[in-house]
Amino acid sequence: MKVFLADDEIVVREGIRESFPWDDTPYVLVGEAPDGEMALPMIRDTNPDIVITDIKMPFMDGIELCRTLRTQMPWIGIIVLSGYDEFEYARQCLALGVKEYLLKPINAEELRGVLDKVSRQIQDERKAIEHAASLRARMDAGGKLVKEKLTGSLFSDEAAEEDAKSVLAQLSTMGCSVPAPFYAVIDGLFSPKSEGQSAAEALAEKNGGSITASPGRTGTRFLVSGDSADEVEERAYSFAASLLRELERMGSEAVKVGIGDIVDKPEDIFRSFKTARHIRHLLTDRQEEKFLILGAREMGERSDESTPEVISEAKLYMSRNFSNPNLMLQDVAKAVGMSNSRFSTVFSQQSGQTFTEYLMYLRLGKAKEMLRTTGLRSSQIAGEVGYNDSHYFSYIFKKNTGITPSEYRAQNQNQPG
Repeated sequence: MKVFLADDEIVVREGIRESFPWDDTPYVLVGEAPDGEMALPMIRDTNPDIVITDIKMPFMDGIELCRTLRTQMPWIGIIVLSGYDEFEYARQCLALGVKEYLLKPINAEELRGVLDKVSRQIQDERKAIEHAASLRARMDAGGKLVKEKLTGSLFSDEAAEEDAKSVLAQLSTMGCSVPAPFYAVIDGLFSPKSEGQSAAEALAEKNGGSITASPGRTGTRFLVSGDSADEVEERAYSFAASLLRELERMGSEAVKVGIGDIVDKPEDIFRSFKTARHIRHLLTDRQEEKFLILGAREMGERSDESTPEVISEAKLYMSRNFSNPNLMLQDVAKAVGMSNSRFSTVFSQQSGQTFTEYLMYLRLGKAKEMLRTTGLRSSQIAGEVGYNDSHYFSYIFKKNTGITPSEYRAQNQNQPG
């Protein structure tokens, strides 16, 4: 189980990071952030199973972070930390689906107990959803089949354009978040097909009606709805990336996902589907890459821009700004004109590394150079390469190199590379 930590108090983050026996547990700490605003893109990037968050944080507090996660990534288990023993906070957290609520200070034993409890809950939920999806796939000839058929009719060139509004009206009575101002279609190909479809449908069900699945001959199509074009794009890319990781975890041999145009009219949903299907067909021809996601915008909407060039631009921007401790995924995404989720997905596929991994690569590369060629203290180097917390820098350095900064310096002093 991957765990992410958000807390504005360095001493709390350091305590959880250093005092908890991560290596002796089935948990791994994949990242941390001092506030919800910084945490959110990192959470999208690292895709944790569990998020531990403080209530009181600057910029975006724990309540708002929980609310956003509940909307965009409802499959994540949330543990809330607070130094305020107030019922109102607990009530708000419970209403947002938070799994556990703990009062500071906490010790390693208490945290292990809560992680184990939340882990069991997540595993039980996954099994229940997968089992329910499997049962419905075999037995349910009622509402679910009707919903799938209705959704599937939106992707048929035999349906008249005026039928789309009627179909959406019927879907709204079945718990789907339609009609809506904006839509996009996702077309996914999975191997093996049956297991992939069950997992895809289970993941879609966690989105509260904003994503509706319809099985096809080779995979599953999804209708994504939202209140704005940006929301639909974020939701589509977040869902596609999570689906890819879930199917990869299950051992799928190939996953190809195409994301269609974002449209603002029911009658244009079929056009979005055609775009998604076309993209997915192109991906199917690229057999050398097993797991791929591609959206309509990556097909070259602007003739003067290609995706590799945009990622090169992003890497150049990061190489010039990695020393800024506040550099975030959304900063780079904005600099190259992409939404956060879309940039995260495209960057990972083009680079073979997530944004967080590449940023760490740049920072640790510069840190190694400075350890070899300067006499600066480790704490000074930490600040120079973008880490405000020197203890966290040492932790990251040793985790990635196997030795501490001082040990690295002793072994490589005055070496050019």
